[in-house]
Amino acid sequence: MPSRPRRPSRSPQSTPCPEVPRSPTTEAPAGAEAPARVLRRFRVVFNAVKSHFQQVEKSAGLGGAQLWALSVIAAQPDMGVNDLARAMDIHQTTASNLVKALLGLSLIASHRNGPDRRAVHLQVLPAGERLLRKAPGPFGGVLPDALARLDPLVLERLDHDLGALISALDADERAAGIPLAQM
Repeated sequence: MPSRPRRPSRSPQSTPCPEVPRSPTTEAPAGAEAPARVLRRFRVVFNAVKSHFQQVEKSAGLGGAQLWALSVIAAQPDMGVNDLARAMDIHQTTASNLVKALLGLSLIASHRNGPDRRAVHLQVLPAGERLLRKAPGPFGGVLPDALARLDPLVLERLDHDLGALISALDADERAAGIPLAQM
């Protein structure tokens, strides 16, 4: 297997990490090693994300990524598929597949107008608007919402540290373009 280029490392921030409150759900058993404590925190994060997407699907009858795409299209009528991909920070093919699914459910419509007749413009239909009104938020998911509320220094430190973890995993970074709701 050919090796993937590694992300250049940055020096860690000199800002001390604020103490994160511990709770019984994130507390590792007495004497546990640091990897076990961190693994427990990942479980809490993943389970919060999973729980949110399950709640979305149960109440809206639509997957989390589809609901997010629908909300982005509603907020920016007449956007194209490439615009949707940029807004959701996903690959264009993934956005195209989300659009196809929403078109198939008759939640959005596409039309071609303007000088470039190849360009598709998207709009939410009344059924999509009704679905958005009853669906739980945040539409983009609980993790992006929580990340947006973090202090910029904490976010930068987290980015750096997750970069180190991704490197240690030798993970395929192309997966970054797939919404969590589709994993």
